[in-house]
Amino acid sequence: MGGLMKITGCQLTPLRSIPGEKGDVLHALRSTDEGFVAFGEAYFSSVKTGETKGWRRHLRMTLNLVVPVGKIRFQLHDERPGSPSFGAMDEVTLSLENYQRLTVPPGVWLAFEGMADGLNLLLNIADLPHDPTESETKQLDG
Repeated sequence: MGGLMKITGCQLTPLRSIPGEKGDVLHALRSTDEGFVAFGEAYFSSVKTGETKGWRRHLRMTLNLVVPVGKIRFQLHDERPGSPSFGAMDEVTLSLENYQRLTVPPGVWLAFEGMADGLNLLLNIADLPHDPTESETKQLDG
């Protein structure tokens, strides 16, 4: 069962990291996990230290975000009309020290910032393939 967040439909799911003598195994998502909807694509995105990517919201896509390298702070904002958490803001920082999966439903605004020196890398396992007409962006607050 995933952790609760302020925004309805967003959840944190603790993930297993299995130490190995020759390297570790880091779980991300199984088809039987809560938060899994369907498989559309998986991709990695990097963010430089101190840089922020966002704001973006997907209109139909569910995101499953995992940070296997570095440290990334995610900010979320709910502007979905009729949502029980309309207007809510939420924030979570993910890394190997806080190894969880962040599930973000369609319609929730998302921005993320690289927090560690060096590489900050996220994996998104999305339920839809990339479609540039399926998301919206807006400028970060200056």
